[in-house]
Amino acid sequence: MTLTDTAIRNAKPAERDYKPADSGGLFVLVTPAGGKLWRLKFRIDGKERELSLGRYPDVSLSEARKRTRCVPCANCAGR
Repeated sequence: MTLTDTAIRNAKPAERDYKPADSGGLFVLVTPAGGKLWRLKFRIDGKERELSLGRYPDVSLSEARKRTRCVPCANCAGR
């Protein structure tokens, strides 16, 4: 299921970190302190990697989705 801006805004801090997911490995890490951080999970050579894309609302949902399009290609090109 894809995220919506409303769902991200309404995500409340919990006792532990949790990760509402979008598509393609993109998710928001919601911290107990109330921070909402964009993260992207991807694999290179079978190893799982995680990349930080910025803090919500400084980086909007649409901007985070745009940033995910370039990331795997940039990492593969640097081999």
